[in-house]
Amino acid sequence: MTEVRILAPALTKGPDAEKTGAREREVFLPRDARRRTPISTLRERLRWPLGIYTTPVVILIAWEVLARAGVLAKTYAPAPTAIVKSAADLWQQGVLGPDLAISLQRAGIGLAIGLTAGIVTGVLGGLLRSGEYLFNGVVQVLNTIPLLAVLPLMIVWFGIDELTKVLLISFGAGVPIYLNLFAAIRGVDQRLIEMARATGAGTWRLVTRVLVPGALPGFLVGLRSSLAYSVLGLVAAETVNADKGLGFLITQGQTYLQTNQVFVGLVIYSLLGLLADQFVRVLERVLLRWRPSYEAS
Repeated sequence: MTEVRILAPALTKGPDAEKTGAREREVFLPRDARRRTPISTLRERLRWPLGIYTTPVVILIAWEVLARAGVLAKTYAPAPTAIVKSAADLWQQGVLGPDLAISLQRAGIGLAIGLTAGIVTGVLGGLLRSGEYLFNGVVQVLNTIPLLAVLPLMIVWFGIDELTKVLLISFGAGVPIYLNLFAAIRGVDQRLIEMARATGAGTWRLVTRVLVPGALPGFLVGLRSSLAYSVLGLVAAETVNADKGLGFLITQGQTYLQTNQVFVGLVIYSLLGLLADQFVRVLERVLLRWRPSYEAS
């Protein structure tokens, strides 16, 4: 790509005017063409992925300091180092590993079912008017029903076995991906579609070259929401009538007043959410390289 440099002439002469003109010209250069200093280079390298963890790290440090100072009681909020130690002890005892594996298995199966159903119905609803009539109203109704409100009904229908837990996770993952994908497809610029048709593009070429790239950003937004809601569905499913999994680990900690164990489960849930968000960020960087977007300074 050819670099475009906009040269702004200085209104006054002198060294200060030259410095001001240089700064003005620097603003209009492409990001990659700007002069790099050691500080700016370090800042760019640390911006991702470490930059987004600034606030959580600060909170953890403050939490540790307050816990060690005795401001936070151990029975209410143990120090992060104590939580890590409890997690290591549970892992060595052979408790945390199997529970984590069961939770990941439930989340994976439920997420796969929910995403498959949401993507298929979202594409049909977005591309076809009949698909919109068939799916959109139902999904809009389901979107207003909380996960915990659905749980008692699923227990009545399917019992308390694994099927109920997987379906609850699927419910949490399928609705957001449908809503965002449907809106993304319908939000593609009509002028681009008309331009493609004017050049003789067929249906397949129109879908692959116009609709898919245009709907991809909205799909990734829906994927981020689906991953987050699948974790919420996992929490809701495992805290009710579960005999294994992270939710069961938390319930046991609550029953025996083991606060550290409760926090271990909560921290793992939080880490799953962060990993899901990072996964979508990586996809955005790979799949949306073609789209110029705003970058905060």
